[in-house]
Amino acid sequence: MSEPAPRDTGATIAAQYARRDACVDAQRYSLFDAAALHAYQERLRAMRGLWRAHGWSGLAGRCIVEVGCGSGGNLLDLLRLGAAAEGLTGIDLLPERVRAAQRCLPPAVRLLEGDAVDAGVVPGSQDAVLAFTVFSSLLEDAAQQRLAAAMWRWIKPGGGVLWYDFAVGNPRNPDVRGVPMRRVRALFPGARLSAHRVTLLPPLARALGNATPGLLPLLSACMPFLKTHRLVWAVKS
Repeated sequence: MSEPAPRDTGATIAAQYARRDACVDAQRYSLFDAAALHAYQERLRAMRGLWRAHGWSGLAGRCIVEVGCGSGGNLLDLLRLGAAAEGLTGIDLLPERVRAAQRCLPPAVRLLEGDAVDAGVVPGSQDAVLAFTVFSSLLEDAAQQRLAAAMWRWIKPGGGVLWYDFAVGNPRNPDVRGVPMRRVRALFPGARLSAHRVTLLPPLARALGNATPGLLPLLSACMPFLKTHRLVWAVKS
């Protein structure tokens, strides 16, 4: 009997992302949407809090890579937080996403198209590597392990991986799987981990947000069990 074909090749993941992009309602992720705005602000505050707790007062002089950079929104946030454009690198599988990032980012930001494992980032060169909703799209353990090992090689001692991803699965979306904390520990066994649950259950947040946006921060503060994602700072000692 022949072995089943791997599900997590670069081509299959790129097709998966393209399929998802084609059917997503862009308005759902617009910052004019109250739920999207709240999720974005909560995540940004949590990022800043994790880095400040780590002793960073800003991102000036830091070298940072984002795996799965999409159209460049997170890289723009890093610029606003004080990172220099020449210290930033974005990697994405889809050429149309890389082109979109090129249109909105300064030319000094380095943008690479292709599989991050083969990106050729210099080992020990990065202060941080971002992976936002990347590992939940890798359905095979071996693919997750290859990417985690590559990212870990890129990081300087004292730097870390900033991870934002689904903590729970979505039964309506077979292209993603939730990543529990024990799996994060297994992927980065030598890391010192700090984690926060973030992002209210999106269908609930959308239902409430535009009608009663004041409820979102209240629910976020009082009902952490309604949060679907986890933000993790995994530090290389």
